[in-house]
Amino acid sequence: MNYTLAPLPYAFDALEPYIDARTMEIHYTKHHQAYVDNLCKALDQFPELYKKSLEHILKHLDQLPSSIKTAVQNNGGGHYNHSLFWSMMKKGGGGKPKGALADQIAKQFGSFEAFQEQFNTAAKSRFGSGWAWLIINSHGDLEVTSTANQDTPLAFNGQPILALDVWEHAYYLKYQNKRVDYITAWWHVVNWDFCTAQLDR
Repeated sequence: MNYTLAPLPYAFDALEPYIDARTMEIHYTKHHQAYVDNLCKALDQFPELYKKSLEHILKHLDQLPSSIKTAVQNNGGGHYNHSLFWSMMKKGGGGKPKGALADQIAKQFGSFEAFQEQFNTAAKSRFGSGWAWLIINSHGDLEVTSTANQDTPLAFNGQPILALDVWEHAYYLKYQNKRVDYITAWWHVVNWDFCTAQLDR
């Protein structure tokens, strides 16, 4: 069964003024749709791969036929990353996490503010296009990291908890080259309920 673009969980303008409606529309309908289309184009050459979950495929890229490996890594990663990203934001979001995630962040980083500073640094310092992440690493600990392009933490056994897209297409219409301003604004729309639920996956 081919992959499809799931409905966005809110209207294009729901995250205003932090993320503008036009950026959301282009990001979702053009960029994310292109990742889905190109992923399916690659997998159509080996239809048996549709029987495997996208997470499984991205965790085992080395098992893919060499002719489609790069296309699946880029476009499968793009589809996976963006599907998470939309759910990790919501209207009226922001603030700080509560419950288990808050406790684990405090334990791992000392405070939410210390974690936030480390996450911001990962997002700001990612050269070129990519993502900043809070993950559960292979040792079961929370870790801040970043990946290039559309690479995912799945490739090194990381379980995503929080993700921020720092490709220019995610912010350039509103923030131009001011990535730091975009990062600062994005904290106002984080969906901590969804992120906390990721702990139990």
